[in-house]
Amino acid sequence: MTLFDWFLVLLLSLVAISTLYPVLYIVAISFSDTASIVQNRVFLWPKGFNLQAYQEILATPRIPRAYWNTIVYTSVGTFINLLMTAVAAYPLSRPGFFGRRTFTIAIVLTMFLSGGIIPSYLIVQKLHLIDTMWALVLPNAIWTMELLILKSFYESMSSSLRESAIVDGASEFRVLFQITIPLAKPALASIGLFYFMGHWNSFFIPMIYLNDSDLYPLQVVLRDMLFSATVKDSTLVDKATLTPQALKNATIFISMIPVLMVYPFAQKYFAKGIMLGSEKG
Repeated sequence: MTLFDWFLVLLLSLVAISTLYPVLYIVAISFSDTASIVQNRVFLWPKGFNLQAYQEILATPRIPRAYWNTIVYTSVGTFINLLMTAVAAYPLSRPGFFGRRTFTIAIVLTMFLSGGIIPSYLIVQKLHLIDTMWALVLPNAIWTMELLILKSFYESMSSSLRESAIVDGASEFRVLFQITIPLAKPALASIGLFYFMGHWNSFFIPMIYLNDSDLYPLQVVLRDMLFSATVKDSTLVDKATLTPQALKNATIFISMIPVLMVYPFAQKYFAKGIMLGSEKG
């Protein structure tokens, strides 16, 4: 190995350590007993193994309800995102589509120009979407960058399959749903990961459009816990036997589990989709 190779190994090792350290610390705090946490004796391994934080989370309806809300919002939102993006990218990838360049420029401009929060809120309010799941998923049905990635992927695909299907009498809808989309699974998986992460970690948009605390996703509940000196819900924690730090870290770890489960399976499609979407055949 050359000196440069050793430098890369050292650099990547430092990046890996800086990434894993917060996760290990959060897990260690969540499984430690109260005395060890108060005395700051917990580092990377639990001290006095204790599951009470997780028992408290399951015992109160607030966090499980927020967790279920997040799963529903993320599932429905990601499905709508992928469907709308797949349909919108198809005509933009066709060279003969009338106004293709104009529509593409107009879409790209949305990355730099925005109407702002107030106009968006007024539109959602006029559509009577406040305090509903649709306020979280419909205004963000298509993300510009993901649309451009999928458009580039469509353009890199061979046109002979589409032409053969058209000659056989297939409609554009059939070409899209039976040929183009099945062949675009790597790209859809890569942008689907972006959509999934965006919905799962979203807290600002729910804070704006949701007033009913029963509709809050997990990230909003977690934010309230992290930015408050004490846990607001007095039934959520018994201060005599459980510290708020343990409960907060246990909630953080639970919120990370779906991401840790999904990402390893989507990672192989992620890199492949991005690379194929950046090339033209």
